[in-house]
Amino acid sequence: MRQDKPSLVELFRQDQARVDYIHRRTSNATARLNPIGDSLFARVPATINYDISRYSHIVNIGLGIPTKFFSFTFDTGSDLTWTQCVPCVNCYNQTNKINDPTQSFTFTNIPCNSYYCTQLHQFDCSSTYTCLYEQEYADNSKTNGSLIKDSLTLSNDIVYDFVFGCGHDNTGIFGHVDGILGLGRGPLSIINQKPHLYNKIFSYCLPSRPDTIGYLELGSSVLGVRYTPMLTKPEMPSYYFLNLIDISIGGERLGLPPTIFSEPGTMLDSGTAFSYLPPSVYSILRNIFRNYMRNYTMAPPIYNLDTCYDISNYPMVFVPEMSFIYDGEVMTNLDSTGILFVFNKSQACFPFIQNEDDSEVVVIGSMQHLTYSVVYDVGNSQIGFGANGCS
Repeated sequence: MRQDKPSLVELFRQDQARVDYIHRRTSNATARLNPIGDSLFARVPATINYDISRYSHIVNIGLGIPTKFFSFTFDTGSDLTWTQCVPCVNCYNQTNKINDPTQSFTFTNIPCNSYYCTQLHQFDCSSTYTCLYEQEYADNSKTNGSLIKDSLTLSNDIVYDFVFGCGHDNTGIFGHVDGILGLGRGPLSIINQKPHLYNKIFSYCLPSRPDTIGYLELGSSVLGVRYTPMLTKPEMPSYYFLNLIDISIGGERLGLPPTIFSEPGTMLDSGTAFSYLPPSVYSILRNIFRNYMRNYTMAPPIYNLDTCYDISNYPMVFVPEMSFIYDGEVMTNLDSTGILFVFNKSQACFPFIQNEDDSEVVVIGSMQHLTYSVVYDVGNSQIGFGANGCS
């Protein structure tokens, strides 16, 4: 089954649905965190490929022996890694040939009473007592299939007995990726499945353009980063929280009380494109930004981005500098794409969205940490940022 390229509105709805789901989880979520207990080092390039997915960052990962490579998007807000597999009841059109795990010498099924099976939010038993999973995402995209074990190849590392989903029935907006690599903090994440291999640490740099290359790295820190504490919300233990204390625009801090961010909590999420701010913060930030951009022609809003400009008649566009400041005075200067995102020359928008109210979780999306090396040191409960991380 071929999946048509999603419309721009569908992509916005997907982003909004993910954040709505995050907000719901902070109110009523329950989750388990029970990781299992010669470090390796693995680094793979991360790229943007508009033919695969408009807003995702892609890494190539090998599965099985003999190894076949697949294009995955990685997601810090997901624990389960999965790829489409044959037999294919309902599959979308992906980049590479669909995985057939039975061709791998290292493939095994997992019984439905096993530890990893019971850690799934939704699982069942097949007629042969193997583990079946269902993973539903915030935008109602869904994958169903078998939970299996096989070899995973990252760069020159081969990770044996890696547990992941083999999706036989997959519907929704996945672009044309072959699967998702889960980098959350839950037990099914590669970080907690193999803590002895990668020391519960990973980092990445998300490139801002298709002509630059970023990376995903497991098992090693990065030089030149500054760390801020990694926080945990008990109702959302798989997600990465940190303490945003202020925002600077045009060299001036907003100077708002830090509790405006700390009381609802601030999440760093690679799977959300835009950043979602408290209304009281967003209105001030937007007004300052509009004042800086007053000489440019405004354009109609795009979905829930309400500050857009027609820049088709301007050979050069100047935007104010912006920075996020985290606990410990760790400052990240936003890439220009994270300040004004150009959908086309007639619509370039301020890529921030306001939450419904100030009590909802603040989400820092991928556009607002582009080009930085971001280090998730789970073992030491800290998140690091280093400038100029992408080549």
